[in-house]
Amino acid sequence: MKEYTQLKEHYKFTEEEALILKKLQPRMEKLADTFIDEFYDYIWGFGRTAKYLKNNEIISRHKIKIKAWFINLFSGKYDISYFLSIYKIGEIHVQIGLPTHYVNSAFTFVRTFVLKSIEENFENKEQHVREINAVEKIIDMNLDVLTSSYREEELGKFLSLSRTEKGILSSLKKFNSFINYFLAFALGIIAFFAIGLFVYDIYLLFFTDIKIEKGILTVLGSLLVLWASIELIHEEIKHLQGKGFAIGAFIMLAMAALIRKVLIYSLSTEKATELLIIAIVIVALAISYWLVSINKRNSDNN
Repeated sequence: MKEYTQLKEHYKFTEEEALILKKLQPRMEKLADTFIDEFYDYIWGFGRTAKYLKNNEIISRHKIKIKAWFINLFSGKYDISYFLSIYKIGEIHVQIGLPTHYVNSAFTFVRTFVLKSIEENFENKEQHVREINAVEKIIDMNLDVLTSSYREEELGKFLSLSRTEKGILSSLKKFNSFINYFLAFALGIIAFFAIGLFVYDIYLLFFTDIKIEKGILTVLGSLLVLWASIELIHEEIKHLQGKGFAIGAFIMLAMAALIRKVLIYSLSTEKATELLIIAIVIVALAISYWLVSINKRNSDNN
C-alpha cells in the first residue's frame, strides 16, 4: 500500500478538511442506522449479494462493521492505522472474490447518501463547498486504498510467474490480438460476399425464369444472412473493445444460413428429408442460443 502521507498529498487532503469531516461526524452518526438500512437495500439490488452474505450471523457482523466504517469516515484522524484498516478490508474483499464492480457501485451510494445530507443542511455556500470537497476526497481515498488490494493481488500473481511463463503469456496475448483482428477482417469479407449473394439473388429474381415465389424467398434468405453477418461484425467490434466473445452471434449466423435453405427448399416436394434434418439442426441451434443467452445474462448479473 502506498505511504498514507503520500496518498493525502496526491489528493491534496488538508488538516482543515480533516477538521471539517470531524465536525460532520455527530450528524452522520445520527444517520448511521438510516445509512445501513438504505445501504443494504442498495446492495441487495446487485442480485448476487447473498453469495457473499450467506446467513444472518454474517449479515449482522457485516452491518456492525459497515456502520463503524461509516462513522469512522468522519473521525478526523486519518493516519497510517486508519488506512491500514481500510486496506485490510480490501484484502478481505479479494479473498472472498467480491468483484470490484460491487465495491465501486457501493461507494457511489455512500457518496450520494452523504452529499444528500450536506445539501439538506445547507448553511452558506463557502462552507457547503468545503464540506463537499472534504467528503469527495476522503471517499475517493478510501476507494483508492480498497481497490489497491485488487491491483496488488493481480500484480503479485504476475510477478510470481517465471521468466518463461511471462514470455509465454505475453506471446499468447499478442497472438490472441492478431487472431481477433484477423477474425474481424474475415467477417468483413463474409459480409461483402453476403452482399454479393443478395445482389445475385435479386438478379435471378428479375432477369431469369426462376419462379417468383422461390425468388422472393431466396432474396429474403440472403437478406437474413446479410443481417446476421452485420450483427456478427458488430459483436466482434465490441469484443475487440474488451467485451466478451460473441458465440451467440455465430450461432445466429448459422441459423440464418439454414433458415435460408429452408425458405428455398420449402417449395420443393423432393426435399422433405433434407428439410426435416435442417429443421432438427435449427432447433438444436436455437436451444444452444437460448442457453448461451441465459449464461450471458447470469454473468452480467454477477
